Amino acid sequence: MATSAGKTIPASAPKRKLTYRKTKARWHPSMQAIPVPGIRRMVNMAAEMDDVIHLSIGQPDLPTPKHVTDAMVDSLQAGQTGYTMDAGLPELLVALRDYYGNRYGRKLSTENILVTSGATEAMYLALSATAAPGRQFLVVDPSFLLYAPLIRMNGGEVKFIPTHPENGHQLDPDDIIKNISMRTFAVVLNSPNNPTGAVYPKSTIERIVEECAFRGIQVFSDEVYDHLILDDEEYSSVLSCGTDLDHLMCISSFSKTYSMAGLRVGWIISSQGAIKKLRRYHMFTTSVASTPAQFGGVAALEGDQQSVRDMIDIYRERRDLITDLVSQTPYLTGYKPSGGFFIFPDLPDHVDASDLCLRMLKETGVCAVPGDAFGEQCTNSIRFSFSASSDRIQEAFERIVPWMKKQNL
Repeated sequence: MATSAGKTIPASAPKRKLTYRKTKARWHPSMQAIPVPGIRRMVNMAAEMDDVIHLSIGQPDLPTPKHVTDAMVDSLQAGQTGYTMDAGLPELLVALRDYYGNRYGRKLSTENILVTSGATEAMYLALSATAAPGRQFLVVDPSFLLYAPLIRMNGGEVKFIPTHPENGHQLDPDDIIKNISMRTFAVVLNSPNNPTGAVYPKSTIERIVEECAFRGIQVFSDEVYDHLILDDEEYSSVLSCGTDLDHLMCISSFSKTYSMAGLRVGWIISSQGAIKKLRRYHMFTTSVASTPAQFGGVAALEGDQQSVRDMIDIYRERRDLITDLVSQTPYLTGYKPSGGFFIFPDLPDHVDASDLCLRMLKETGVCAVPGDAFGEQCTNSIRFSFSASSDRIQEAFERIVPWMKKQNL
């Protein structure tokens, strides 16, 4: 016989039945704001297939410049594998200060800059630190899929401002201004735009920045494609259009310009007060970006820029090719993107691009991304990336064109 708390329990006593309650994981309700990314869904399916041509992910296919990788190797061999300052490697902060100061003709200090683990963390810090119930954010539609979920996860409201393919998805500043209300806290810009490749002219950026400064509204500008300007035009950053940084946050990275996507080094440029607050937040997220990669970033900014010029020439050639191929494809209505490495043509209004992209992947082996990954007004659009060789782009459309001719759309 066994005893419990001084009591004798007969050996014949029935065993107690244990039942386990089935419960859902107790995730924070804000997790409901995170969609299943259309990009990842397509890529995961493609990973299980053979002979797939990817015109999907926005990752450069060109090599990282040798002087950048050499700098990272040198830092590793010198034992530079510890933490940097929370704001970033001092040498990189100085290089960023000098580079942006010279490029846009404005005085910056290292205290205006925070180095992050890629532009994704930079945007995460900026939006999640400011979004709150009652605050409205104006977001261009279509736009990169990161912005709206981050705003909504933190209780903010998203109001989309549509752009249209008939004018190359250019943003009309009047559409921003007339949608500003008492609840509007910020405007989120992305030029060159992902997924459309639209580059906003200085007149557009200036008008929005000036109006927001007048009304006390924040401007968050994602400028990761700022060097991929494919036509003969000057790039306009918010840094060249705003008189001060109190209401601006400029976000960029080395990922696209120097083919350093997996090395995860980005930054925020803003007022010293904003950077101080974000530094404290940054310490509780990723702490610091990769130290060797930051040394690579110094080399990228201070070294020879011929690789960047060569990259732009290559993407321009691919842009011209894919623009022509899209124009030859039944049911697709395209335009000529001015920057980045994406084109975002339309299908007929009634066509569900998500369904069509899934069928196209299964039946042709070409992977592209449906428009619903990027906004609410573009369910009939497809994003093609031309960060693939011209030969692969040509081969992809040799599959797509005859297949589209067979569709009854």
